[in-house]
Amino acid sequence: MRVFRSFENLTDEARGAVVAIGNFDGLHLGHQSLLDQAREIARDLGVPLAILTFEPHPRMLFRADDPPFRLTSADDRETAASTIDIDLFYEAEFNRDFAAMSAEEFIERVLVKGLGAKHVVVGWDFCFGKGRAGDVDLLRSIGQTSGFGVTAVEAVTHDNGIVYSSTAIRQALRDGRPQDATHLLGRPWEIAGIVAHGDARGRTIGFPTANVALGNHLRPKFGVYAIELGLISQDDGQTVERWVRGVANIGVRPSFGGDNDAGLEAHLFDFDQDIYDRPVRVRLHGFIRGEKKFDGVDALKAQIASDVVAAKEILGKI
Repeated sequence: MRVFRSFENLTDEARGAVVAIGNFDGLHLGHQSLLDQAREIARDLGVPLAILTFEPHPRMLFRADDPPFRLTSADDRETAASTIDIDLFYEAEFNRDFAAMSAEEFIERVLVKGLGAKHVVVGWDFCFGKGRAGDVDLLRSIGQTSGFGVTAVEAVTHDNGIVYSSTAIRQALRDGRPQDATHLLGRPWEIAGIVAHGDARGRTIGFPTANVALGNHLRPKFGVYAIELGLISQDDGQTVERWVRGVANIGVRPSFGGDNDAGLEAHLFDFDQDIYDRPVRVRLHGFIRGEKKFDGVDALKAQIASDVVAAKEILGKI
């Protein structure tokens, strides 16, 4: 997959694709269904398949004071795209100038002159341009005179009736339903970060933890989860991941006075390696209980021991 940080000054080999447009936060099964349809069109036309996405997410520009909401970082989104047979990946910088483009200017400047799109694939409710004034009907109308076709993909629904969407996944995670998020994503939701040095309180009570900042990731429901932690390393230029099972608390640690920002503390089973400053990925597999404050260390230790048992039971079923 070839990656481009701009839609301008592209070579001929980087233009003329079927272009799927969206934020693709999470790159969930609904997104993948859209991309499957785009891939079939690309094969029929004999041209590459491309994604056009935006960074930062437009919501981060227009609603900068919102709490963190992203399911995937820009890097993780790109990595996920590279695993599903995408040829070209365009990541346009979403700034005030970009947001000020009219819908017509977006089509002419980005899709026609920039990307030379042969066909455009979007969701049925796709809106674009200043004030979100452009819609699928406008895209089709201008496409007819500008030489590209348009396909609008209907919403895809899970067996339980829930639409595959980033919004539904965020809600599942905020509700403490990581298994539902897994069904919609097609994989467990992950938090990626670097293992940081903590205050070593977990080690002093017999449950050492790996501490990972949540960064710009969405905050799931605070509490205790059954998790897998992936250790990432490089071997002869290849990325190698080793997955270790454990239990993690996500929240502000009320038993220790609370922190200003939420974090993740993972206790790993049968594991004693030094992984400080290592990049890791943490998968949430099951919610065990909400975060709460304990009266003393003994009560906390007893609860963690119980959490470990519950986590092993959940993880034994995956």
